[in-house]
Amino acid sequence: MSVRVRFAPSPTGPLHIGGLRTALYNYVFARQHKGVFILRIEDTDQTRYVEGAEGYIQECLKWAQIEPDESPMHKGEHGPYRQSERLSLYKEYVQKLIASGHAYYAFDTAEELEQKRAEASANKLHFSYDSSTRNGLRNSLSLSADEVNRLLSTNTPYVIRFKIEPDQQISIYDEVRETVSVSSNTLDDKVLFKSDGMPTYHLANVVDDHLMEITHVIRGEEWLPSLPLHHLLYEAFGWTSPTFAHLPLILRPDGKGKLSKRDGEIGGFPVYPLGWKEIPGFKESGFLSAPLLNFLALLGWSTKSDDEVLSLQQMSALFSMQGIQKAGARFDIEKLRWFNQQYLQGLPDDSLAEHCLAFSPELKLQSVECIIGALSLAKERLVVPQDLYNEHRYFFAAPKEYDQKAASKQWKEDSSKLLNEFLRQCEKTAYTQEELEACLTTFSETSGIGVGKVMAPLRLALVGALKGPSVYALMHYLGKDEVVKRVAKASSTL
Repeated sequence: MSVRVRFAPSPTGPLHIGGLRTALYNYVFARQHKGVFILRIEDTDQTRYVEGAEGYIQECLKWAQIEPDESPMHKGEHGPYRQSERLSLYKEYVQKLIASGHAYYAFDTAEELEQKRAEASANKLHFSYDSSTRNGLRNSLSLSADEVNRLLSTNTPYVIRFKIEPDQQISIYDEVRETVSVSSNTLDDKVLFKSDGMPTYHLANVVDDHLMEITHVIRGEEWLPSLPLHHLLYEAFGWTSPTFAHLPLILRPDGKGKLSKRDGEIGGFPVYPLGWKEIPGFKESGFLSAPLLNFLALLGWSTKSDDEVLSLQQMSALFSMQGIQKAGARFDIEKLRWFNQQYLQGLPDDSLAEHCLAFSPELKLQSVECIIGALSLAKERLVVPQDLYNEHRYFFAAPKEYDQKAASKQWKEDSSKLLNEFLRQCEKTAYTQEELEACLTTFSETSGIGVGKVMAPLRLALVGALKGPSVYALMHYLGKDEVVKRVAKASSTL
């Protein structure tokens, strides 16, 4: 059987980067095995449904260039791909479980169950709806057939629960966790069908995975506690389980707990691929999709390759379940910034210029040639595209203010005189980097002063601070007239 995997998010809000990583692992695994990657929308919990979330999820996958082969927007033979459009299937299959004795009707009201919990709590016990309590509750196992039929015929509200047999040792192999063993005595009789006529995640998930012929279930660690129940459901239906792999959590930067939206707010970084309502995502913050995927791929998975910078094709070729770690992976925004920097440096200048323009409207006043010229000097320093204007504004406009600490130390009483004398020497040159450097060397020797006595105040005049590329390169880029203007302004100001 060919590999078929799925990413099955719920449209209850924006996609977290942990979800994007899950989608990525499924995608590269499918591509490696020439298989099929499916997007299934698990929208049976209507109380938590958020308008626009499904479209947002699809846009995230499109932006990340890991679009599915089958989805609500990419029709296939195993649809529909929204669970809300598959309700008749779940009703059919839950009835099969009732007929085989693996599930039962439960008519207990919320108030009755709450009373049971309160009674147990009063005796310092924990109430669980399971083999030890179900015969004393209102369900089709404890009531007579006539009473059950009467309750059903009068439309008495009910749920359908899965019947867990006691004293069973359940063992399942997980590709990441290896053998997972659980006693059935620790499991309760989970609800499979709710009183509102909608299936729970457990039933719908298992039925869909079987009918969609999913061969491998690659999902987050938070679903590991559900694995024994899902295994028992497969057995109850007489189906073969897919291969399971539960991915480690993405942890907060300090490694203490799962990464959340709040951590992003505190740390000043996004946690969503795209912007959601008023919250910017990685895209809006200047991160490209390729380095984000590269970063996420190595956040819980390691490769035998020494290369860290990997394309999507390389990830697909190298990916293996054996490389997935069990422990949670700490989110490191600085590492992601490094990845983004590497990818920006690899872009052609015209493509990078377009990115910079998109993030800095102020650059629209500049010619493309001017922007590309600035990139030739600042490209290696860019972490996100907006850095070109935000951090290197001096390429496009004279500084409006100067670093006072640097000025007090480097701008001397004779700085204006020395700079103007040096610039007069440069007037006869072609203003190339080589000739400017030679001119300063000659000026320094004939004047009997150190090069730094000219270089530091000159940089301060051109940039406004003691930073930036080579002064000679910057002078060449700005041109003779602009350099003279900037030195004159600094002289009058400082």
